[in-house]
Amino acid sequence: MGVLTQTIKTAYDSAMENFELAADALNLSLDVRNMIKYPERILQVTLPVRMDNGHIQKFEGYRVQHSTARGPAKGGIRYHPGVTLDEVKALATWMTWKCAVVNIPFGGGKGGVTCNPKEMSLTELEHLTRRYASAILPLIGPEQDIPAPDVYTNSQVMAWIMDTYSMTKGYPIPGVVTGKPIALGGSLGRNEATGRGVFYTLQCAADHLRIPINGAKAVVQGFGNAGSIAAQLLDSHHAYVIAVSDSRGCVYNANGLDIPALINHKEMTGSVVGMANSEPIKSQEMMALDCDILIPAALENMIDAANAHDVKAEIVGEAANGPITPEADAILEAKGIFVIPDILCNAGGVTVSYFEWVQDEQHLFWEAQDVYNRLERVMKNSFSEVLKIHLDRKVSMRTAANMLGISRVAEATTLRGLYP
Repeated sequence: MGVLTQTIKTAYDSAMENFELAADALNLSLDVRNMIKYPERILQVTLPVRMDNGHIQKFEGYRVQHSTARGPAKGGIRYHPGVTLDEVKALATWMTWKCAVVNIPFGGGKGGVTCNPKEMSLTELEHLTRRYASAILPLIGPEQDIPAPDVYTNSQVMAWIMDTYSMTKGYPIPGVVTGKPIALGGSLGRNEATGRGVFYTLQCAADHLRIPINGAKAVVQGFGNAGSIAAQLLDSHHAYVIAVSDSRGCVYNANGLDIPALINHKEMTGSVVGMANSEPIKSQEMMALDCDILIPAALENMIDAANAHDVKAEIVGEAANGPITPEADAILEAKGIFVIPDILCNAGGVTVSYFEWVQDEQHLFWEAQDVYNRLERVMKNSFSEVLKIHLDRKVSMRTAANMLGISRVAEATTLRGLYP
């Protein structure tokens, strides 16, 4: 007898499923779907890198340009052992709709290298980055495709990419990447932009549902850049962040964790584990805690059909990309949980990346408060537009956000026509 095997749904499968839901709601023709659904370009590269021990190790890298209908491709680069082409295609697709939702003139792109940066020295990471930048160099540029940091990459990695690109061209081109160090043309406010954008959309959702942020209980799954900044802003507005997690474990305090102290603890030890005045809990327990706000801020598919029934939050703000599977989406919707979808919730990062690119192109830089004010305006306007579709069309917030983003890409594509 044959053995039945269950097909594992990939992030790209989820992206395609959500695209079709929104396209159906928009009554998009098959012609338009065929023009905007699929990636324009996919580059897969092999990266031989000389390691500290003198031996050469081979890595796989990817850069996907999903759409350039509304402007240059835009999207981060992640270094992670789990990076696959399917994942990068999904992330590039989401970037297209994300840029359109916040109405900035970029398309969607994404990159990744399958590696474990935690096991690599700084020298090895630099060699890998420069090799990868050289390999994808024909695709990137300030008018073509503009990378940025993502999972386990940072401003230093962007500095190496900017330098590699500039050395090849023969003059400095800061606009080739965003998320750079301030000294190389980075923008004030870029580092906290994603978490700040998450907070602004949480404020909007709480206002809509009449849940005061002051006194609200929040849980943050993934205490990296976005999760820690969102937690910090919630804490400063007198919410109680009762549990957080990172790749090594979860910590909990029913009366609220000391977030500034926790950020210092993670900087000192590399993890949230072992924080004073906290107790360890399992990740599945954390997702099931009684709270007002749940922020999945780690990787894809963290909330699925198996654990979605356990979620008790009133609001789920997707600081990560694709943390909820379509099956889990339906479960949360049936439970009446208000989901702020990733392409809206975490669009603060790409919005301030756009601001950085504009500043680089103009050679004129803004004050931090100017960046924050512009970001708040963009995020809250975009939330209002998505909420209006959600209420008028009686569709989920995710479908509403996808409808807004996809309709803008469809309009641009239709206006441009088909070449040749």
